[in-house]
Amino acid sequence: MDVIDKRREIYVSTDVETDGPIPGPHSMLALGSAAFNAAGDLIATYSANLVCLPDARPHPDTQAFWDRHPEAWAETRAEPRDPEQVMPEYAAWVENLPGHAVFVAYPAGFDFAWVFWYLHRFAGHSPFAHSAIDIRSYAMATLDVEFRDAGKRNWPPLWRGDGGQPRHVALDDAEEQGRQFCAMLRRDT
Repeated sequence: MDVIDKRREIYVSTDVETDGPIPGPHSMLALGSAAFNAAGDLIATYSANLVCLPDARPHPDTQAFWDRHPEAWAETRAEPRDPEQVMPEYAAWVENLPGHAVFVAYPAGFDFAWVFWYLHRFAGHSPFAHSAIDIRSYAMATLDVEFRDAGKRNWPPLWRGDGGQPRHVALDDAEEQGRQFCAMLRRDT
């Protein structure tokens, strides 16, 4: 049996797809996480589509977005599962990673709010505690630029990877942003 070194950080790059701006009145449609070590090795992945909350409704602006991306919408609706099953399973997945799990996202303020809310509501706790790394903020500090200049268009080419647009498929986007974050950690330029 492998010993888990909780001093070693595992970066859990996470992306969510939703039908509105905030959890509760709206639903998380899909959750994807890709766990990386600091060297940029992909350790594990987790993904699930979720059944919508019973009293929640899509926000008109978000629904208009999905209307423009029907393939991505269809991906979020394939085999959805109840959040009461998904979130405890996800919490256990995070807790069993081979190190201290650190939530990473672009933008963390959005994705973390959803995951934190859903974890507390359906799993009773968050294995991430109260913190997350925002990739754009990390880029701001690493590049020594103002926040408005820290977007992907200003990143060195090796940080951007393939440079493609997000697919709005949670796991695909989580893996891509995780590779980008690890390139920043390694100071690849």
